[in-house]
Amino acid sequence: MAATVVRYLRSVGSPLPGPEPVEALPPPELRAVGADERAPVSPGEFRAVLGNFASGVTVITAPPGADEDEDGPAGFACQSFASLSLDPPLVTFMVARTSTTWPRIARAGVFCVNILGAEQGGLCRSFAVSGADKFAGVAHSPAPVTGSPQLDAVPAWIDCRIHAVHTGGDHLIVVGRVLALGAAGEGDPLLFHRGRFGRFGD
Repeated sequence: MAATVVRYLRSVGSPLPGPEPVEALPPPELRAVGADERAPVSPGEFRAVLGNFASGVTVITAPPGADEDEDGPAGFACQSFASLSLDPPLVTFMVARTSTTWPRIARAGVFCVNILGAEQGGLCRSFAVSGADKFAGVAHSPAPVTGSPQLDAVPAWIDCRIHAVHTGGDHLIVVGRVLALGAAGEGDPLLFHRGRFGRFGD
């Protein structure tokens, strides 16, 4: 089993640019229930019940690492995002430990949370695929502090430095220190519920 906690990147207030990368943990042995034990709930039941919790949808992006400029930026669709702390300003997202995108974000040491709007389901799908050029045809500009891709026309964005990473079973809990943020202040959010996209209604 990999180490349970990844080291802090650096103390609060360290200057940017030039963030230190965070160690990307290797995929673990995911079985948490012994071979002679019965899991308390089945994966299917877990997904079905938790699918009743509606959430917003984001795209997490990061700039290319210093040693992979030819590969372009990294990004993935993420619904497990939340605000964490007001003082200091922290946010969090969860990512599967088997993710092939996470190691690139970890090496960058920074990321931008792009909160998607109600009409951006197609954009979400393009970032949910594996092995494709997710940024093909997607307009974006550098976030003001970290240079992470800030996607055009999103209702809101949050520019962050990786503050800490913790293990959570087969996922990692990534904590980001907010460095800059902004919102358009209009439009409905993209919602995800029971495997489908939706939006607010009267």
